[in-house]
Amino acid sequence: MSCRGSGEDLEQEQHDLRRSVGGESKRVRQQNGSITAPELTIDQNLLVDPKLLFIGNKIGEGAHGKVYEGRYGDRIVAIKVLHRGSTSDEKTALESRFAREVIMMSRVKHENLVKFIGACKDPLMVIVTELLPGMSLRKYLVSIRPNKLDLHVALNFALDIARAMECLHANMIIHRDLKPDNLLLTGNHQSLKLADFGLAREESVTEMMTAETGTYRWMAPELYSTVTLRQGEKKHYNNKVDVYSFGIVLWELLTNRMPFEGMSNLQAAYAAAFKHERPILPEDVSHELAFIVQSCWVEDPNMRPSFSQIIRMLNAFIFTLAPPPQSVPESETNKAAATSNGTMTEISAARARGKFSFLRQLFTAKKTRNSQ
Repeated sequence: MSCRGSGEDLEQEQHDLRRSVGGESKRVRQQNGSITAPELTIDQNLLVDPKLLFIGNKIGEGAHGKVYEGRYGDRIVAIKVLHRGSTSDEKTALESRFAREVIMMSRVKHENLVKFIGACKDPLMVIVTELLPGMSLRKYLVSIRPNKLDLHVALNFALDIARAMECLHANMIIHRDLKPDNLLLTGNHQSLKLADFGLAREESVTEMMTAETGTYRWMAPELYSTVTLRQGEKKHYNNKVDVYSFGIVLWELLTNRMPFEGMSNLQAAYAAAFKHERPILPEDVSHELAFIVQSCWVEDPNMRPSFSQIIRMLNAFIFTLAPPPQSVPESETNKAAATSNGTMTEISAARARGKFSFLRQLFTAKKTRNSQ
């Protein structure tokens, strides 16, 4: 891989990067055009030519690697360089994680998922994706505090996330690390895309507990309430862990506050798992919207809705809202049309309330059955 950047600091960082993953970079010939990990093989069609990759400035860093802005041929891309590990066991585990992430990213395509471009293993383990010009949802929310998002914007973001997650679950993928840091804004700040599949698979208890700092605030209680289990013992959870995380993210979109603020990460985990605490919903949040949030983070995973249901509930609630101010017509003719639309909105709102009533009855019935 050719690594080009500007300045001595970048050159030193590239040098340190090469050393950290096993020595100076050497071009290694791909064997049979594929990357092999234990029981996993990446198809040769997913590989990129490392000679066409150029690494630029670092734009992000996590527990499992660093992300750089770069080029692949004449295309501006994001280049994620994953850690290789220092011991033989670590290298094997990390190569397996890498292969799984690549395979899963290549399996799913959706407008709200960051587009996968390719990968290579030598001389570095690299995943190449589209580069979004916007920032992460986390940085964006922090940048506008103490202001909140406009409700329409918050709900549109929520729908983007729910649609991405619906796609993953339809492909039998559990993301397990849904949080604002892994949600990226498009250049116009009008939509979100989900990124980072590094934890999107079942792992041992040890691997699960070495997740990125801060993840605990968004993790479902059933994931970390089993930390006292013997190492290697299987945990029992399903894709509803992502629904819990979505509930926390939706709360953030509505409040623009840090969940479990004032607590450390481990205190937040303990509060959610063992004291059954959840972030407090402001009084100005409507009952219908509060119902969606609370149904996502209920203790019993089986009581949480699917993302298909979440999308329907969000759309039903949006129908009850007045249109954004900029869309209100000003001419007399359009005012008359607006009155007509207002009537339709009232009808839609009534229908939406009926749907929420039905869903409440459904969840109540399920809760009664589970308690018997």
